[in-house]
Amino acid sequence: MTDSVRYSDADLAEFKKLISDKIEKAQHDLELIKSAYMNDHNNGTEDTSPTFKAFDEGSAVMSKESNSQLAIRQEKFIRDLKNALIRIENKTYGICRVTGKLINKKRLELVPHATLSIEAKNMQ
Repeated sequence: MTDSVRYSDADLAEFKKLISDKIEKAQHDLELIKSAYMNDHNNGTEDTSPTFKAFDEGSAVMSKESNSQLAIRQEKFIRDLKNALIRIENKTYGICRVTGKLINKKRLELVPHATLSIEAKNMQ
């Protein structure tokens, strides 16, 4: 049995657990990013030194922008993981959307939201 049409229900259950754990951790990380973002504008110490004031403001803006980018990336990751759960429910999880073949199990363990096999990824 080289290329089966889909992963077994037992495999899908394993992937579901793996993905659910990753979603939980990703949501926790997103909360940390958001709380850091909310706290960036006020860290409780007002510096009155004019030399450092401009630097601090510039640094705060850069920090906010990078936190915002991190949050956006994290939200996309969570969405991709949730879509993977939907594919598990539909029993289409782990099937390459280009080749129609099963994506290697090791790849899915590393990138559980993958929708392309390495073969298809290399074709891009």
